[in-house]
Amino acid sequence: MPIERAQVERIIEAVGGKDNIEAATHCVTRLRFALYDDKLVDKDALDQNDLVKGQFSSQGQYQVVIGPGLVDKVYDEMIAITGGNRASKDDVKNAASKKQNPIQRAIKTLADIFIPILPAIVTAGLLLGINNILTGQGIFFEGMSLVQVYPQWTDFAAIINTIASTAFTFLPALIGWSAVIRFGGSPLLGIVLGLILVHPDLLSAYSYADAVTKGTVPVWNLFGWEVNKIGYQGQVLPVLVSAYVLAQIEKFLNKRIADSFKLLLVAPITLLITGFLAFTVIGPVTFMIGNAITSGLVYVFALAPALGGLIYGGLYALLVITGMHHTFLAVDVQLIGTQGGTFLWPMLALSNIAQGAGALAMMLVLKDQKGKGLAFTSSVSAFLGVTEPAIFGVNIRYKYPFVFGMIGSGIAGVLLTVNHVMASSIGVGGIPGFLSIFPMNWGVFFIGMAIVLILPFSLTLAYGKLLNKRQQISDLTKAESPNANIPAETKGADDKTSALDVLEVMTPVRGRIVPLEQVPDPAFAERQMGQGIAVQPEEGKIFAPFSGKVIHIMTKSNHALILEHTSGVQILVHVGVNTVSLKGEGFTMHVKTDQTVEQGQLLMEFDRDLIQKSGYPIITPVIVPDGQEIIESIEELPGEANDLQYISMKIHLKPLSVGKE
Repeated sequence: MPIERAQVERIIEAVGGKDNIEAATHCVTRLRFALYDDKLVDKDALDQNDLVKGQFSSQGQYQVVIGPGLVDKVYDEMIAITGGNRASKDDVKNAASKKQNPIQRAIKTLADIFIPILPAIVTAGLLLGINNILTGQGIFFEGMSLVQVYPQWTDFAAIINTIASTAFTFLPALIGWSAVIRFGGSPLLGIVLGLILVHPDLLSAYSYADAVTKGTVPVWNLFGWEVNKIGYQGQVLPVLVSAYVLAQIEKFLNKRIADSFKLLLVAPITLLITGFLAFTVIGPVTFMIGNAITSGLVYVFALAPALGGLIYGGLYALLVITGMHHTFLAVDVQLIGTQGGTFLWPMLALSNIAQGAGALAMMLVLKDQKGKGLAFTSSVSAFLGVTEPAIFGVNIRYKYPFVFGMIGSGIAGVLLTVNHVMASSIGVGGIPGFLSIFPMNWGVFFIGMAIVLILPFSLTLAYGKLLNKRQQISDLTKAESPNANIPAETKGADDKTSALDVLEVMTPVRGRIVPLEQVPDPAFAERQMGQGIAVQPEEGKIFAPFSGKVIHIMTKSNHALILEHTSGVQILVHVGVNTVSLKGEGFTMHVKTDQTVEQGQLLMEFDRDLIQKSGYPIITPVIVPDGQEIIESIEELPGEANDLQYISMKIHLKPLSVGKE
């Protein structure tokens, strides 16, 4: 697609003019702006620009989706027009972070720490749910649990409980690892720090209250200074603050100790100082702060449970939009550690279902197949606990399903808090969330689930149908076109084709094929760049999905490339989300731009473990960029791509397109 200078000028004007641009860069798909004032952005003008496929704001950056192969040309033209300097991804990130207030930066920090350890927490939550089914009384037999009726299952349940509870027992080690990475220290020292805080020689934090009552809290006597000899199981603040201190001490020592002595001195000194500070100052102070926070929260919900449930249950979806929902992961963990369960997580699970119900109703309201498909797949994702595709892809766009979802989850929140519904673990959201709920609360929870399924769905469907009817009436009042009375089956008869050429696209990487809506990036999930599929890779190799030519490589990062078939069809393969930030680390490209490749030829390799440890999803979108006029339609075929000959898409071409020069 050729670009016109005037189109690029309109993009600059739409983001507030060159004086509103603090820094700008681009990746393989989009322009990334750090703007002085996001309020100056003219979203309607961007939507009307033929170059723009989509737009959204994320973490202080305003991102304008242009599409692969074209964004670099648009960026070059923009730099030429504005006379600005080229910026790196880090330049834009740093500029964007300046706009965030301390609270926003704190929320982002918590998100960066907790998101990488979520898989372990989700797994633990699911397994604890299975243990709840086996050991919960009254589920299958009145007043008795399954293991009481069938004692032979007791040890089986005990093993499951051991496996499941490990992630929560040693949670400080997981948090220490992730936090120290975020603060710029050595991950191994973060793990050791977390394990130190839950050492078996220490009194478990879970037993601390009883020990205080009995006056049996063990102490260390440091030259007359008695320090409580307690661990910090289930605590968040002690390990977070200690991890920050550890990272700062380590960086300080690394700058001042010669390389030949670093191995012998840096780690021991860092751990020794941090350990003493953790047990003598950081731990006791943050332990009290954490307990005060949870006690205050418990008091508020105990004082006015209905109001608390209405506010938290109703507004949780708004927290997701702002990113503030990550903050409550730490609160949930703290509540479980100090109270034995959390009353917040059940409301989260039902909020997910409510947004999914609203999105599902939109499948019946919307008329276009693309919108219907997005509504269905995103609703399934929300029902399974991942709500972002439904919120950002459907509900926010049309507004009323989002509002009806909040109404439903608010009412359900009142029901849960009034009846003191609690979760024994976190990580399992959506419909499977009942596994996290104490079995004694299942009845109330299922009633709440029925509310968030029926109410948002019914309200969205009814209101959507009403809007459609109004639109039909409005259309009837417009002037009829000359062909208005021609039967639909005869319209365009001359344009029909007798046959279509089909390009079969093989999956470029082994793994599980999933809908684009599951990609945690609005540009892909909302199909702003085009149609396609996504793959959860099982190995770190990308192969050519068809024979053709490599027309573009993101050379500085090597995380994405574009292939072109002889018919002219182009395919973008984009490994991971935001992996451009790795600056090529972990990626090895085996081809060059303009190189001809054969189907099945190795194109690139990537380090799956490195990408995941760096906190980036490895899900790999395979996109057919919009704007290719030779394409008639695209069939997306889900499945398991364990065989590289698996066909993931069939692209139907308009006649005479094959053989295009």
